[in-house]
Amino acid sequence: MIESNYITLEQWRTLITVVDTGGYAQAAEVLHKSQSSVTYAVQKIESLLGVKAFEIQGRKAILTPTGQFLYRRAKALLEESRSLERAASRLSAGWEAEIRIAVEILFPTWLVLGCLNQLGAESPHTRVEMIESVLGGTTEALLHGQADLAIANQVPPGFLGTPLIRLRAVPVASPDHPLHRLGRDLTLQDLRAYRHIVVRESGSKRSSNVLSVDVTQRWTVSHSATQIEALRMGYGFSWLPEEKIRAELADGSLKPLALKDGGERFAQLYLILADPDAAGPGTLRLAQIIRETTGKECAARVAAGQDDAP
Repeated sequence: MIESNYITLEQWRTLITVVDTGGYAQAAEVLHKSQSSVTYAVQKIESLLGVKAFEIQGRKAILTPTGQFLYRRAKALLEESRSLERAASRLSAGWEAEIRIAVEILFPTWLVLGCLNQLGAESPHTRVEMIESVLGGTTEALLHGQADLAIANQVPPGFLGTPLIRLRAVPVASPDHPLHRLGRDLTLQDLRAYRHIVVRESGSKRSSNVLSVDVTQRWTVSHSATQIEALRMGYGFSWLPEEKIRAELADGSLKPLALKDGGERFAQLYLILADPDAAGPGTLRLAQIIRETTGKECAARVAAGQDDAP
């Protein structure tokens, strides 16, 4: 058997497993290999590079500073390798079996469902998993590799986004809400006396919410459908994109509040591909459908004299 003079992906995978599991014996069990072969793989890396990845402290093998560097770069190398394999698999298999899309809940539900329906007509066997997320939750889905495509209110570092739509949001409440009975233009001070109903951010880190306001009374719910129903029942007020509550505004179950200043607020949304190079034809087609459909909707708004175009 001729030994190679380069480090294989399998050897890098072995080093990562030793670190992640906490030792050679544990790594051997996870990798279904002998402990001696695991030890040899790590020693081979050290020998070829002329470095020490681990040092023994008591009964434990601890990463040296050089080992920590190798561990970080090896993880990036293996992730790049997996990304290449996924891309190649998608190219060889045609359209993806499944597409994962994270959608900021501010984006009109009827609009994204129409886009998914068009994709389904073109590729009926492609499954779609839609993650309905709030603020930072959308970008976290990208950062954690949980989405192939996203509609988000911000573009996270390391990604490229295309401006998709600028939504105009207005404060609304039930027509029977006390705020509507004041019979005058409202101020923020008026709002602070009543309950604000908001949707909980789905990300682990709280970010600034352009549609929030400082009040003493607040209900926080987990989904926009609950938020809208609470508003319809007269339990509070909230800012919502007009397109999100198109039906409720049309049937009169929700009515815009006459706010003196700051009544309009705007939210910019972006379309983001998680990995443009590895994106399969189905993901690329869905992105195209979303851009085209949203573009037509924005053009229609401009023609109607509305302001929430991209």
